[in-house]
Amino acid sequence: MSYPNAVSLQVSDGTEMQAYTARPLTTGPTPGIILLQEAFGVNHHIRSVADRLAEEGYVVVAPELFHRTAAPGTEISYSDFGSAAPHYQAINPQGLTADLQAAHAWLQEQPNVVTDRIGSIGFCLGGRVSFLANAVLPLAAAVSYYGGGTHLLKDRAPELHAPHLFFWGGQDKHITPEQVAEVVQALDAAGKPYINTVISYADHGFHCDERPSYNREAAQEAWALTMSFFNEKLRSPEF
Repeated sequence: MSYPNAVSLQVSDGTEMQAYTARPLTTGPTPGIILLQEAFGVNHHIRSVADRLAEEGYVVVAPELFHRTAAPGTEISYSDFGSAAPHYQAINPQGLTADLQAAHAWLQEQPNVVTDRIGSIGFCLGGRVSFLANAVLPLAAAVSYYGGGTHLLKDRAPELHAPHLFFWGGQDKHITPEQVAEVVQALDAAGKPYINTVISYADHGFHCDERPSYNREAAQEAWALTMSFFNEKLRSPEF
């Protein structure tokens, strides 16, 4: 399946990756954002987030991280993690790094994108991948929403290029406080700038209005802080 605004990106390992893109209506210099999917594909929710970011004035690319094992445009139901598991288990930091580099290169090729004002944002699986993106790309800002498994990448903390904003749900049974602490301690040890936000009344997936765990209040509060963070880190007075 393909969707409007899709582009095909060539990845350094010889694979081809589809990505959803969104652009602001305004012209002129624009920051860029790499948007990183949950474990369920570049689905309607992720595309809607891309469109929201474009409305805020960002050029957005959302790469399909499962492209090596899933057909282009694959979307998996939130109630069917079993179907997502084989694709989730097949990804690795090496392949993801190549995917991130391809998405970053696409943004840099866009004539209106300011090449040193590129950020990343990801949800769930994408939250972990956004942390990796900050380590392997020269980003200006990165955001992770409830990135399960981020603690497994804690040794990459010294490599982070940009300030990182984290959101966690205090009611999240998938990510333990101990795992969050591992991430924070690694960042402190590396002397890296970050903002760590735990929303005590939110569950895993609280930002997604297509999941049962959606929490409107938490989603609105986190989005407002995200937009403030990106505005501070990715924009300059002239745009």
